[in-house]
Amino acid sequence: MLTLERAKELNDSMVTEEHLRIHALNVMAAMGAMAEHFGEDKEHWMAVGYLHDYDYEKYPEEHLHHTEQELLDEGVDPEDVRAILSHGYGICTDVEPLTNMEKSLYAIDEMTGIIQAYARMRPEGIIGMAPKGFMKRFKDKRFAAKCDREVIRDGCERLGMEIRDVAEICIKGMEEHAEEIGLNGEVS
Repeated sequence: MLTLERAKELNDSMVTEEHLRIHALNVMAAMGAMAEHFGEDKEHWMAVGYLHDYDYEKYPEEHLHHTEQELLDEGVDPEDVRAILSHGYGICTDVEPLTNMEKSLYAIDEMTGIIQAYARMRPEGIIGMAPKGFMKRFKDKRFAAKCDREVIRDGCERLGMEIRDVAEICIKGMEEHAEEIGLNGEVS
């Protein structure tokens, strides 16, 4: 089973850009919270979340096309590799998210971008962020415009959950890591 330590070792060998490292941390934190929601192994889900964009920096136009064999060769379990590939469903892969881990990663990858953008405009960062505020930003297609709302909707539907509820879980998970991901606002 993929550990967080191993995921960080692998990802950090490929990712040097700070914004991509922060994104990996955001998804890691949100995946940990989703694991808790489903009663699953938190560290395992966090590890998959941290490693999900393994090849993006080197191959942005061929994202996830340089992931499967490379991670299998590094000893990552096929189930974890499949989960990583599934977050690109309909965008750059045809691997449909089927498990709760896969559906969660698919839904929250884009969602964490909106949460991060909203947190950065608040003086208190993510601390005390309410789902209501997130939903207002989610509905404004100009806000964090690159975050694909349709993928978020589809992912939440696949989970059988409301967008607001998934956002609340992700916000909580990201808030626990606010300092590490630079979203603790002006709190000293």
